[in-house]
Amino acid sequence: MTRILSRLSGRAQELLLETDWASYRHAYGTAEDIPAALCSLVDEDAEVRSDGLAALGMGVLHQGSLYTVTAPAALFVAAILDHPMGLAEHEGRFPWDDGPPRSLRAALLRWLGQVAESAAYGEDPARDRASWEWEPWHEDRRGERDPDELAALRACRDIRPAVYDAVEPFLSSPDPHVCEVAVGAAIPLLAAPDLADRIPRAATLLRDRLGTMTGRRERASVARALSLWGTDTSDLLAASDPAVRVCAALGPVRVDRPRALAVLLDALRDPRTTDGWFPEPLCGLDGWFRFTVLRSALDLAVSFEEVAPVAIDMVATGCRSVVDFERGAILYRAFPGGYDPAHALTSAQGALLRAFVDTDEATGSIGGNWLWFRAAGLPENREGIAALL
Repeated sequence: MTRILSRLSGRAQELLLETDWASYRHAYGTAEDIPAALCSLVDEDAEVRSDGLAALGMGVLHQGSLYTVTAPAALFVAAILDHPMGLAEHEGRFPWDDGPPRSLRAALLRWLGQVAESAAYGEDPARDRASWEWEPWHEDRRGERDPDELAALRACRDIRPAVYDAVEPFLSSPDPHVCEVAVGAAIPLLAAPDLADRIPRAATLLRDRLGTMTGRRERASVARALSLWGTDTSDLLAASDPAVRVCAALGPVRVDRPRALAVLLDALRDPRTTDGWFPEPLCGLDGWFRFTVLRSALDLAVSFEEVAPVAIDMVATGCRSVVDFERGAILYRAFPGGYDPAHALTSAQGALLRAFVDTDEATGSIGGNWLWFRAAGLPENREGIAALL
């Protein structure tokens, strides 16, 4: 630590030396070991740096969970983003951390984005429901947090302005990978209500870069950010690259809603091609890309009838492995207020339930979605659904 401290900025030194790390906790206990792990992030030895990143991913932010040490550690990470060692490349520490070597700076930006995503969850229920991972029963668990969890959440939300100030310069990075992960971090950071006034400047920075970008991932990442921030992306809905068009249609606010919905539905008609656009998910997204496209289309549609033909076809042709993330969300959108026995099924609702019944034996489309059927107020088995038709 003594050797590394002298090469840190004044702000980073202050955070490291003046924070009472022993008073905080991470996933495995007291955080008194975290200062050494943070210092190792800028060590000249690549293996030592990888160990430091592993400590961030496994202890400070374990599977998306926030701890009392997460916020002070994130402030330190933000303070070293411009460290010269940020240009150094390294390989992943774990077998699942595959892919080519990446720069330390890109890895740190990605981690800050993950912290911001965890901090933003639950802040805007409408935004959460548009996430491909959202499930109705998540709503019932939001109040089940102990005091330490709530303190960690509040602390991570409080530091977002400082973290964003450190991230923003890298929105203009000439390194495509660094720029992409900076955009990925900026998206959840600027979801904070008190950072809404930063969006116009960030959008301008990205618009200025867009004209010089040629890669699909770069352009799609920018289109997604502009769309999720609610800016006007109507020009990008006409982009020559279908991946860019779709990313420009993912956000909650529309200047041209019908055209945006048409772009999303067109992508869902050929989901295999859509999934192939990003073999490595864009920053902030996991799972198959069609899951995100589907949730956005369901959220954008004024009624289920608008999406019914495509949605029913997805139920009829989908495979067993995706019941939770495709069919469940479609079912819930078709019965947004829950099934009411006093009202006859609409033709679209009836056609959807028929598709579930017809595919259940082959794909488990009902049995694998029983929680979704319960959430929609419907029977939870094939026989019960068939009796409604």
